[in-house]
Amino acid sequence: MFNNEALDPVSIQSPWRRSQQSKGCQTKAVQSAEAEVQTVSTTVSGTQTESKQQATAQLVPQNFHGPVLPGLEDFLQRVEDTVITQLVRNARSHAFDGFHVNWEDHSHLVSCHHHLQHPSAVERGLHVTGVSWSCTGAVIVCAYGRIDDGDWSTERSYVCTWNLHGRGLNPKQADVVIDVPTAVTALCCHPNQPALFAGGLYSGEVVVWDTSCAEAPMLVQSGMSADGHREPVYEVEWVPLQKKGEFGLLSACSGGRVLLWTLDSDQGRLVLNASYALVQQQVLRACPSGRRPRGSSTVGVTSMALSPWDSDTFLVGSEGGLLLRCSFSSMTPAAVPSEGQSVTPRAPAVFSFRLSSGPIHSIHCSPFHRNLFVCTGTDGLAHVHSLLQSNPLLSVRISESCVFEVQWSPTRPLVFAAATAQGEVQIYDLGRRSLRPAATIEQGGAGTAATCLAFNRQIPHLLAVGKSDATVGVWQLSTDLTEQNPRENSLLEQIANQVAG
Repeated sequence: MFNNEALDPVSIQSPWRRSQQSKGCQTKAVQSAEAEVQTVSTTVSGTQTESKQQATAQLVPQNFHGPVLPGLEDFLQRVEDTVITQLVRNARSHAFDGFHVNWEDHSHLVSCHHHLQHPSAVERGLHVTGVSWSCTGAVIVCAYGRIDDGDWSTERSYVCTWNLHGRGLNPKQADVVIDVPTAVTALCCHPNQPALFAGGLYSGEVVVWDTSCAEAPMLVQSGMSADGHREPVYEVEWVPLQKKGEFGLLSACSGGRVLLWTLDSDQGRLVLNASYALVQQQVLRACPSGRRPRGSSTVGVTSMALSPWDSDTFLVGSEGGLLLRCSFSSMTPAAVPSEGQSVTPRAPAVFSFRLSSGPIHSIHCSPFHRNLFVCTGTDGLAHVHSLLQSNPLLSVRISESCVFEVQWSPTRPLVFAAATAQGEVQIYDLGRRSLRPAATIEQGGAGTAATCLAFNRQIPHLLAVGKSDATVGVWQLSTDLTEQNPRENSLLEQIANQVAG
């Protein structure tokens, strides 16, 4: 009755997906460009005029409530042209040339502000061999050693610092005391870093200390090697290097060698960069005939100065009275053996000035004129020289004894100070008619020498003086010795243009 029926399948296509085709098109490249514009800077200004009546009315104060004097306005208008004519005449007049208006209180006295000493140095009878101000002018550094006879090589010494701006300043207790195994013969603070200062030792070593490291203040040293000095180092100076902001260290010794060092803080040593040797045989070529020195083959350097105007020039003074102008760029080989030295020595002398009668202890270049410098020594005279002439332009009698140091004032072009073996510091003003001291600083008792001095460049009215009794006096100078006069530079130029006799 019932049978399974097999039916054929019927397929119906789904209508949800439409037929598709892929096609493409391409347009031409779109050109684009960027440009900027900037408007010019503009300023807004305005002016306002007043009527003649308003301008005249301003002669009377706005808060003036009293009656106006009769005829005052007519009087002012009547004398206006006369007063203006006279003011113009006064502006052209030279009657008040040289008059300098200063509204501050003038100090006419030279007074001692501080009397510093290190008790151990006083007890041992040491001498102050160098003083130097930090670049900030707040800290004074003092070096101890000896200037008399004795076995300096075995005598320990000190380098001390005082912060004059510190609250707890104790004149008899230094803020920092550094023990040194031998006498310190030279000292110079870093021109940019207040914690750094360099020293030369009697043993021939050159040392740089860093007071920011209290436990180990010695930063670098030259050591005893073939490259270093073998005689006492009498001068150290910081020298700008070619790389901006970096400084090398120039040292000079009594053995006739001048060495330029660079600092290697990582290795804790000084690296020799250049070497110069002063040999009598080669120096004679720069000396005028009839004024040639006698003595040993080497020229013992006792003083040195850098030119602040010419980075290639430096001056040296010697034990035999030689005064030489030298050049860093000299390529002439020095007539000395160079075995064991990493740098070949060169002969730097290019010009010799008039021979002095004794050792030259100090040289200082003028900060106001590129050709002028002053030097002193055992003859008791201060010789003002020009770099362009052999003979001195001017010689001033400072003392009947030795003059240990001389420095130009950092603010007065015609003023310099000199420390004498008689214990006095003489301050001279070349602008005065008389070549007598403008001021004399006396400190200490009889037989006490003024061994060194240093002007404070940041605080010009302060002058530090080191003595042979192991004390340092900090003096405040008078206003007349620190404030420049209007015509002072022109007078200095006249001195520089003189022809030496």
